[in-house]
Amino acid sequence: DLRLLERTGKISEAVKNASKAADVYIRRQEVEKAVENWVHITQLEPENIEARNYLAMVHERLGHIPQAINEYLAIASLQQQAGNANKAAEMIGRALHLNPGSAEARQAQTMLKNGQPLPKPMRSVGGTGMLRMSQEAKQLKPPKGGDSGLDPIAETNKRALARMAEVLFDLSDDSGEPPTARSGGLSAIMRGTGPLEVKRSERSTILLHIGQAIEAQTSGQDAQAIEDLEKAIETGFKDPAVYFNLGYLRSKTERLESALRNLQVAVKNDAYMLGSRLLMGQIQRQMEHLPEAVSDYMEALKAADLAVVPPDKAAELRQMYEPYTEAQAQVTNPADHEHLCDNIKNLLLQPNWRGRVLQAREQLPPPDDGTSCKPLAEILVQAQSSQVIEAVGRIRGLAKAGFLRTAMEEAFDSLHFAPAYLPLHSIIGDLLIQDGRSQDAITKYTVVAQAYSSRGEASQAVTLLRRIVQAAPMDLNARNRLIDQLAAQGLVDEAIGEYLDLADIYYRLAELEMARKTYTIALRLAQQGGANRAWSVKLLQRMADIDMQRLDWRQALRIFEQIRTIQPDEMGVRKDLIQLNLRLGQDKQAADELDSFLTYLQNAGRRGEAIPFLEDLVSEDPKQILLRRVLAEEFRQAERLPDAVPHLDALVELFLEAGDRESAVLSLESIIAMNPPNVSEYTARLAKVKSGGPPAPAPAG
Repeated sequence: DLRLLERTGKISEAVKNASKAADVYIRRQEVEKAVENWVHITQLEPENIEARNYLAMVHERLGHIPQAINEYLAIASLQQQAGNANKAAEMIGRALHLNPGSAEARQAQTMLKNGQPLPKPMRSVGGTGMLRMSQEAKQLKPPKGGDSGLDPIAETNKRALARMAEVLFDLSDDSGEPPTARSGGLSAIMRGTGPLEVKRSERSTILLHIGQAIEAQTSGQDAQAIEDLEKAIETGFKDPAVYFNLGYLRSKTERLESALRNLQVAVKNDAYMLGSRLLMGQIQRQMEHLPEAVSDYMEALKAADLAVVPPDKAAELRQMYEPYTEAQAQVTNPADHEHLCDNIKNLLLQPNWRGRVLQAREQLPPPDDGTSCKPLAEILVQAQSSQVIEAVGRIRGLAKAGFLRTAMEEAFDSLHFAPAYLPLHSIIGDLLIQDGRSQDAITKYTVVAQAYSSRGEASQAVTLLRRIVQAAPMDLNARNRLIDQLAAQGLVDEAIGEYLDLADIYYRLAELEMARKTYTIALRLAQQGGANRAWSVKLLQRMADIDMQRLDWRQALRIFEQIRTIQPDEMGVRKDLIQLNLRLGQDKQAADELDSFLTYLQNAGRRGEAIPFLEDLVSEDPKQILLRRVLAEEFRQAERLPDAVPHLDALVELFLEAGDRESAVLSLESIIAMNPPNVSEYTARLAKVKSGGPPAPAPAG
């Protein structure tokens, strides 16, 4: 047994057994099981070239290009360590053949040419599940629009499994130990921004448990799946898909309280709201919490109703549910509760639930004014809620006419028969804003936002928090709550945008440390939440700008190195890296950085951009010998000899000022070899420099 051998420390025997098993499986053409064993070998022995060769070939044949490239680069590293540079180059060549634009492979090629050590290979993660993951993710996704043939709970669980499969596939593609802050090599490119990411051990644990949870469910082992999901959450994996899936599995056991706790996290995300609400309603009924069950079923009905109406009607329809929800909160008869729960359950827990909801909407009476979109609750709930709707209409009419005080009085009177109708409280906040009472409005909005959040209506809470931020941009607590709500809903891009606004506030207050800390938090969210990759670059750039202002050049250098791994073609970043290394007296690192960029331009067919890039650097630091020398060489290679001479001439002066006559002689000899029109003057000057006497002045022109 492999696990027994591992636990007793007999790693070499475990590797041999896994290798034998892989051979047996591959002869039987059971590729997935063979791969599982090869992956296991690389987890025990990351330097096992044979297993990595098999993995690279299988991934290549299955079209898993990123995984195949990672394995080929790992083999290249091992071959380089063994002194087989040619074999390492061959492996990198295979990676580039699969994807000529691979930044990782190109960087590895540059590092190998420059004699730099390639990063040590990572342990592979994921077994048979990873072979199927990209395909399974597509199969698991419910179709967009129309009925999926599943009821909302099953459909939501399928969506959760698809999300987990996608995340697992992405994490395994981007796994590995974070590089050191100064590495700037292949590891950093392969893993993004290094030190700011999840630790390698945590990522591996998450991958292991999520992969096992998915496979356990496909084989009907729910208890094992539950155990793995809980361990993934404990390790730090907080995706709402995991919480829904765990709540779904727990709902089929006696651990109903645990199921509720997990579903209460998942319900904040719109993708899992309908399924979560229906499950929560079922659980509350099982626990004989009928008022809570009614509340959840009503929210499920609202979510289903909103799913089938035109988007431009959604906001209005959402508010029209409030009176019905409020009316049900006043009902005390358990029989009425049971009846309503049954009505909603029978309507929604059907494979063709969207079609049934649309049919039910056709039974609604036509709107009185021909424009409003009536809620489906009007059929399913026998409640007298028209009084609230009429009151809201009167309040808005009075406010529009400019009678703010009268509108306010009407609103407060309406609270007597609808004290928990949150849209009415929101309207009062709007009236306070119009009346110039901003602080009172913020207090009202805050209370209403908290109420919406406690009810699991994250989108409504976000709307109110945005109003607070708009009214009081410096209210940092409100902005932080807004960010939390956006992140909980999976609106990562919007959350990061709010983080940027928050950091800008700190920046204007000259609180640079808080601004940088905010950018760092936003960067973690961008990396873990699947946000647009451009966010990482933008956030890192802001962090580097702050470091430069604080004259923390070494920290700025580390950040720019991370940006370079993400965007190797960004000239501004390359320029900053070269200048910072020179400023820190790290001439060798500056030279390596410059050489790396020129090689990158060469490989990308953009060598012509090198001269303008170098001219820009020289113009900012004309006494920098390294830059002058490289620029002169670029002009020489481009056969622009007249342009090379002035820079070699300048080098002569710089060398003489530094007392380096030998280098000055070499520069003069280079000029003479180019045979400029005034070559005799340079010849005379060379003789004087060699004689050790006072150097002749530089030739004119």
